[in-house]
Amino acid sequence: MSEKTLFIAWQDKAQTRQWFPVGRLDADVDRPDYRFRYTCGAERAQQEAGFPLLMDFPDPKKEYHASELFPLFKNRVITSSRQDFADYVGSLGLSEGANPIEILTVNGGYRTTDSFEVFPKLVKSDDGGFACRFFLRGTRYLSEAAQQRCNALVPGDELNTALELTNPMTSLAVQIQTHDHHLIGWAPDYLARDLAATEGTAPEGWAARVVRVNPAPAPSRHRLLIEMRGHWTDEREPMSSKDFVPLVE
Repeated sequence: MSEKTLFIAWQDKAQTRQWFPVGRLDADVDRPDYRFRYTCGAERAQQEAGFPLLMDFPDPKKEYHASELFPLFKNRVITSSRQDFADYVGSLGLSEGANPIEILTVNGGYRTTDSFEVFPKLVKSDDGGFACRFFLRGTRYLSEAAQQRCNALVPGDELNTALELTNPMTSLAVQIQTHDHHLIGWAPDYLARDLAATEGTAPEGWAARVVRVNPAPAPSRHRLLIEMRGHWTDEREPMSSKDFVPLVE
């Protein structure tokens, strides 16, 4: 199926450092058709942190459609005509034929010039399972010993996960650890609540592993690509809290 759902999150860098999911992109690359809607998280971000509406989408109660990927997202993907395109998508664990939506699903659409990131909607299978990939966060805050342990990892290495309830920056966080209990980083902040929900229902179902290691000079935020798998044992749907609900149904 060609339909994919991505969210875009905004970080309040000025005060709280909190992430808010503010928009939802539904993409069908085969038709092609792209639909953008603000989410209730945008309203909360406005009220609590002064989130400015996006220039490309000035009306929060409007549903936007296009036959091409909106510039807000398109500008976060390097073009296939670049000489380093094959190396770049390879660093994401993707093939050279990857489309922009597939690239955004992994690379997060990160840009140093703004406070936005893109991430895919977690999809629950019929048996309650899910899988997601992300680049490990926060490695620059680790001790030298932990960084050395991190640098020794290879693709296929199995990892542990742990729920952190007292993270000084975000309060709730998901730690990623080696099997010999070295903390090597964290899952993305905007995944923490849903990943925490899986631990609350079936912690024995959690699993994580190293998918790809990109050595220097790759930036630290694109150094270790991680895959996490888990299960929900109840009827909850991932990313279904109010923050993720579109303002226009």
